[in-house]
Amino acid sequence: MNISEWLLQAARVSPDAPAIRCGLDLHATYGQFAARSAGMATYLSDTLGIRQGDRVALFMQNCPEYLEILHAVLWMGAIVVPINYKLHPREAAWIIGDAKARVVVTQTGTVFASGIELAETCIELGIHDPALTAAAQSSGEITPPVDTSKDDVAWLFYTSGTTGRPKGVMTTHGNLIAMSLAYAMDVDSPTARDNSLYAAPMSHGAGLYHFPIIRAGGCHVIPQSGGFDPDEIAELAQALDNLVFFAAPTMIKRQIAHARATGYDGAGIKTIIYGGGPMYLADIEEGLAVFGARFVQIYGQGECPMTITVLPRHLVADTAHPNADARRGSVGFAQAGVQVRVVGNDMRPLPADEVGEVVVSGDALMKGYWGNEKATADTVVDGWLR
Repeated sequence: MNISEWLLQAARVSPDAPAIRCGLDLHATYGQFAARSAGMATYLSDTLGIRQGDRVALFMQNCPEYLEILHAVLWMGAIVVPINYKLHPREAAWIIGDAKARVVVTQTGTVFASGIELAETCIELGIHDPALTAAAQSSGEITPPVDTSKDDVAWLFYTSGTTGRPKGVMTTHGNLIAMSLAYAMDVDSPTARDNSLYAAPMSHGAGLYHFPIIRAGGCHVIPQSGGFDPDEIAELAQALDNLVFFAAPTMIKRQIAHARATGYDGAGIKTIIYGGGPMYLADIEEGLAVFGARFVQIYGQGECPMTITVLPRHLVADTAHPNADARRGSVGFAQAGVQVRVVGNDMRPLPADEVGEVVVSGDALMKGYWGNEKATADTVVDGWLR
């Protein structure tokens, strides 16, 4: 199933419900969101010749149009390649070339004007290109998303490349659905009243979490700043209520420092999901003291996106358990739909309290690395991600 079916369903059920905001300003209802994505998909296919399975790269800062073009790509069965906008254009160009992207969508259409050339077969398209904007505003009947299988690649995520060049993680429609269901089971309970804030780059984990919010019919909020601003987040939370967002531990520390300085108590924030790095015990305890039981921890990586372990809010906040500090300092337990083991060099499970390597298996596990069978074979052994 094409995961963009969720967007079409939300548009049919609640066409007038708010779908995308830029700050407090409404950018699109669900009916408009689906229509714009479908119109852009038609432009990509009919005018630019993009076909099912082709790659379309997004090298953009967070903006309201991000989700529209992302779903336009998925809508037509192509593969989206989100690239962190903070990367140097040369790094982005390498990813675009490795993915053999047919189109790269940028904020202004001039990102590569510095002399960095794309492959001749790749088109650079500004998100505000008049032709793309006109396609988004076309008022024809919405054509449903292209049928895909659960094993078709939807999202090509490039890892940070700390041990060499980044590798393209092939995330399928089935992987994204499994991740979204695990979110709803273990991380948070998404509702139509939720306002999902994107203060971290939408090219990474924060962006992945928009799928379960669409399924619930909640609203997606892009800050006017396009990034993380503690004062802006506090204002949006109090104005909109039920604010949900993903943040790295360093971001949470800044948010708590702002709250201490201003007297803000977290009003309007429903859930803060943290991960992406170690959360020190003293920092989460201060967060609980200021904001209360609003924190959920997740542990994942691109190869099993956002879906390895979870420490739910009631365990993060629990102080009565005999090992409460140790539990709060851990990464929790396996999320729904995955298995987690600690193994030795022979891949056999180790007893409790032994040090080994974390491995994970389940429906959220990637299809493999793009164009790199050796790396896939080295990393996924008998269905277990090392």
